[in-house]
Amino acid sequence: MDTSSVNIEEIVKQVLAGMTGTAPAAPVAASAAPAGGIPKTAHVAVLTSLEHYDIKEFPIPPVGDDDILVKVEGCGVCGTDAHEFKRDPFGLIPVALGHEGTGEIVAMGKNVKVDTAGKPVKVGDKIVTCMIFKDDPEITMYDLNKKNVGGADVYGLLPDDDIHLNGWFSDYIFIRGGAFGSTFFNVSDLDLDSRILIEPCAVLVHAVERAKTTGILRFNSRVAVQGCGPIGLICIAVLRTLGIQNIVAIDGNEQRLAFAKRLGADTSVNFANFKGIEALTEGVKDALGGHLADFAFQCTGNPKAHANIYKFIRNGGGLCELGFFINGGDATINPHFDLCSKEITLVGSWVYTLRDYVTTFDFLKRAQAIGLPIKELITDKFPLSQINEAHQKNLAMTGLKIAVVNE
Repeated sequence: MDTSSVNIEEIVKQVLAGMTGTAPAAPVAASAAPAGGIPKTAHVAVLTSLEHYDIKEFPIPPVGDDDILVKVEGCGVCGTDAHEFKRDPFGLIPVALGHEGTGEIVAMGKNVKVDTAGKPVKVGDKIVTCMIFKDDPEITMYDLNKKNVGGADVYGLLPDDDIHLNGWFSDYIFIRGGAFGSTFFNVSDLDLDSRILIEPCAVLVHAVERAKTTGILRFNSRVAVQGCGPIGLICIAVLRTLGIQNIVAIDGNEQRLAFAKRLGADTSVNFANFKGIEALTEGVKDALGGHLADFAFQCTGNPKAHANIYKFIRNGGGLCELGFFINGGDATINPHFDLCSKEITLVGSWVYTLRDYVTTFDFLKRAQAIGLPIKELITDKFPLSQINEAHQKNLAMTGLKIAVVNE
């Protein structure tokens, strides 16, 4: 050891002594944990009965060679969470919900080197999770269009097990690797609000990609978007980001219609101002300059709305139905008048693929770059301790996107 090394070491000891009041007896290794270290237990919001969460405390398990422990920063409240909260249609209770989450890696196994897209990851990086494929031989990262999330599981909709840290409505989530087949992405270049919006935005990136397969949706298309909840509003933003400008938003809430225009809709139609489907159709036609829509997106999840939307579409037009994430009931249409004689091209869309997740990161950056206030979709934030209040707010539909954000 040369004298310069000794001098530097002494200087470091003196500085540390001045900060702490005592010099260290030996060099201290840098910790992989955040300030304060990793606790022994995590708090998890567990839906234990209809419309009621309990905050439970569970031990944090040892991190295996392929696992990741994430300190949760925030998670959006999804319409699917609302269905589970209100009705438990998937029969999961008791369950740790929350699938629109994001957070910081605080510990990871030695085998974890890159994310699902091949991007390097390290402790301190921000990540989101996507699908869990387990041992599905049909899925590889860049053969991504074979299956959507309908053929997989997701964190936040998993049956309870001995880990318990399975949903993003918590302060830590345990991402399991190996045969469990977790997929995740490093999104450290996005801010927290953008990361919370990734999952719902991926739903609409996928829907628009499905719509494009018809060959009908183009730059100069006249487009109708029915339903201006978070899904419909994001649909408008995705369309606008792609350069489509002639968009009419259809909803019964003036506040949501006003925000639809901020996100890219050119005109809006409040269906409450029209009596009967014929009058409403004329209203949509007037909003599109005297023309029916070339393409329409149905985003409500209401069977009556689905039955009506065919009337808004021109002969030879297209329709993407993406509003039904659960069984919402039957819709009555007339196959001759609504489909056959008009030669409507219909595509269904349900959630997303891994490739859509990757595309969504760029969509969020581009939407903000052209001035769309996409992050203002998040209108209300609640701490984990108020998880029940957050879900009741979501059910009341007095905001847009509700999020649970840890303090």
